[in-house]
Amino acid sequence: MSGHDSKYFSTTKKGEIPELKEELNSQYKDKRKDAVKKVIAAMTVGKDVSSLFTDVVNCMQTETLELKKLVYLYLINYAKSQPDLAILAVNTFVKDSQDPNPLIRALAVRTMGCIRVDKITEYLCDPLQRCLKDDDPYVRKTAAVCVAKLYDINAELVEDRGFLDALTDLISDNNPMVVANAVAALAEIQENSSRPIFEITSHTLSKLLTALNECTEWGQVFILDALSKYKATDAREAENIVERVTPRLQHANCAVVLSAVKMILQQMELITSTDVVRNLCKKMAPPLVTLLSAEPEIQYVALRNINLIVQKRPTILAHEIKVFFCKYNDPIYVKMEKLEIMIKLASDRNIDQVLLEFKEYATEVDVDFVRKAVRAIGRCAIKLERAAERCISVLLELIKIKVNYVVQEAIIVIKDIFRRYPNTYESIIATLCESLDTLDEPEAKASMIWIIGEYAERIDNADELLESFLESFPEETPHVQLQLLTATVKLFLKKPTEGPQQMIQVVLNNATMETDNPDLRDRAYIYWRLLSTDPEAAKDVVLAEKPVISDDSNQLDPSLLDELLANIATLSSVYHKPPDSFVTRVKITQKTEEEEFSDGAEAGHSESPAHPVDSGASTPATSSSSPYTVPRQHTTAPAAPAAPAVVPDLLDLGGESNNSAIVPVDQPSVAASPTLPVLVPASTGQGLQISAQVIRRDGQIFYSMLFENHSQIALDGFMIQFNKNTFGLAAAGPLQVPQLQPGTSASTLLPMVLFQNLSPGPPNSLLQVAVKNNQQPVWYFNDKILFNVFFTEDGKMERSTFLETWKSLPDSNEVSRELPGTIINSVEATVEHLATSNMFFIAKRKHANQEVLYLSAKIVRGIPFLIELTGAVGIPGLKCAIKTPSPEMAPLFFEALETLLKS
Repeated sequence: MSGHDSKYFSTTKKGEIPELKEELNSQYKDKRKDAVKKVIAAMTVGKDVSSLFTDVVNCMQTETLELKKLVYLYLINYAKSQPDLAILAVNTFVKDSQDPNPLIRALAVRTMGCIRVDKITEYLCDPLQRCLKDDDPYVRKTAAVCVAKLYDINAELVEDRGFLDALTDLISDNNPMVVANAVAALAEIQENSSRPIFEITSHTLSKLLTALNECTEWGQVFILDALSKYKATDAREAENIVERVTPRLQHANCAVVLSAVKMILQQMELITSTDVVRNLCKKMAPPLVTLLSAEPEIQYVALRNINLIVQKRPTILAHEIKVFFCKYNDPIYVKMEKLEIMIKLASDRNIDQVLLEFKEYATEVDVDFVRKAVRAIGRCAIKLERAAERCISVLLELIKIKVNYVVQEAIIVIKDIFRRYPNTYESIIATLCESLDTLDEPEAKASMIWIIGEYAERIDNADELLESFLESFPEETPHVQLQLLTATVKLFLKKPTEGPQQMIQVVLNNATMETDNPDLRDRAYIYWRLLSTDPEAAKDVVLAEKPVISDDSNQLDPSLLDELLANIATLSSVYHKPPDSFVTRVKITQKTEEEEFSDGAEAGHSESPAHPVDSGASTPATSSSSPYTVPRQHTTAPAAPAAPAVVPDLLDLGGESNNSAIVPVDQPSVAASPTLPVLVPASTGQGLQISAQVIRRDGQIFYSMLFENHSQIALDGFMIQFNKNTFGLAAAGPLQVPQLQPGTSASTLLPMVLFQNLSPGPPNSLLQVAVKNNQQPVWYFNDKILFNVFFTEDGKMERSTFLETWKSLPDSNEVSRELPGTIINSVEATVEHLATSNMFFIAKRKHANQEVLYLSAKIVRGIPFLIELTGAVGIPGLKCAIKTPSPEMAPLFFEALETLLKS
């Protein structure tokens, strides 16, 4: 919309929807265009204008590109809630995909890809196939992205229709933007697939490098990211690739620069020539420095990435430390990052400059920044042995300033310096002791107490100094109390005179009798027993030589650092965490027909079970005697070091592996209901009892489980697998169960996903489950899925919609059943009870002496169930009739309804 279109966002008219409906059906083009703009405006501010769906769709038949775009925007927003009506627009989409105007062709395909409705995807395939081979490059590049969207909705369809091959062919396209979009789409698909989809060969490599010089900046980012995953065959090829990519370092877009740096760093691992590596390091420095002249937000992202780069290759910016000096107007988050990098780049050659900067920062007004600067001086002392004395001189100068928080921070870092260089700089202890009265922070107090205790033999009045702290012993924090206890014991062992002897008695009494802290109490008892039984042994324990601490400025594990460097220019490099730790992806695993058949045979899976098992009388759990056998173990790629462990696919019952989606450890784990049915009794499960049920909570499906350990051993390493089933239910991640000690229990909610593990044959409620742990065999059991867990929260219909839908469905879609064991004691209570399972009341009427209730429900994928429930209040026996587009689901519906009415 243009700037003067703001008038569409305000109206004083009443009955807005009827008026809009009238305007949308006007015979005048301008009036229809204005009406659609008003609809979009209302939709933008959150008003529900879905009732105008049919009228807006009718406006699609226009030559006006602006109006068509607005209608498409409306469709994208409301197609999900009106999937049946969205199909009305399909013909127009198909027609538009063959329009002479390439903008309209591309717009049609883009919109069809954005409408995430299963029913439309099959209609999208033919237009998409045409557009992937369109004469116009703009249409082809739009179609390439659409393939990735379609894969997200229906991966199998994309593979069956050969779209992946078409995408791969587009990499050889003569238009660089088409190549870039094809690469972006293939990379997105690869991230969602567990099998290799996009592999760069020597042929595609040259195509990508050629396209790199000509496509737009974001196209360059896509191509560079893809190239960074390519492993060169030898050092010569790596050098050639880097040579072609190096000009991208001069690009104005920061994302292109960082992606080029990432790619070069990856290829440098294979380059053996030290001269080439040295030259590349020189070339990478200026672009990285240039990033620090951008806006603060971009500076911060650049600094977080540079932090990783200098840990791997410090020589790149070894001579550029001055650019990281903080400016007076830098935001605090930029200053903090610059400090970190300065510590990493500090060396014997530049330490004097760095210390002058740190000393200057320590006199600023921002307290947090000052503390960080003082700590930075201490870290430089620990890192550079030759510079330690200069660092200590600076710290002593800062202590003389007598600024309280500076003094306290200095004492904390000096304690670390003493740990790093024992028996070297103890001459400054007297200066530290002068500041004793100013200490009020726990960490500073604890550090000072540690110094007094560690060097008690060199401090003449050590007992007096410790005594001043002992006066407030009960009020101190646990950290300070622990240090006081240890320091007093050290003093007594080093100077076993009358003064320390009295002090140790007071401290031990306080620490054992007057405290609730178990750590403090236990340590005090250990010291007491050591001192009373064998003072020499106490000396060996308490005064033992301590390990020297090391520099922590390169704190990342090498393997984690390599993973983060492979993700430069992404959120991962800003968080300094591997992607798996904050992004959950469900991998789509495709199997060949042969594998499917093989897995099904191994699992003993029947395509149409003749006797569905009733979980009410659950079959006993079995291990080795089960008809299901565990097939060969599938190997999985090793997980990233810091990411949650991926559970290996040990329990494949014929379903596809669904362990690739990782659920964070802090996944909500709500206590399971005490009324869960027991599926594996303790008598059958060698002391392990498993109770479980599929439930719906807050719009999501979970498998609620309770594990009880009645055995004599601890159980751990719990894993779960589900066999193929009617609804394709599968675990969204690994089972999170802690170690179960004998006599304990644990409950968990396992998130579930749908349509991952579908079984052929008529619908049934059977759910076959296998659970194993590290100590016992695999336990197989059957559960029953109650159909109502699939009822969604948006299943309520308007009366008029209910009537229209009932009439529109053919009589063959109506199914009736008597429910003899059920009863309605109160209409209101029954309606309320059914509403908790997302079966919503529409209307009621009297027929003779019976009540007739009309209700609606909707299952996933938007399939409605229209329900007519007839019965006399207080008299057993109800009759239920339903109409639905999926009448084959009726037996499952009646089974669930009967269970609900009896509960």
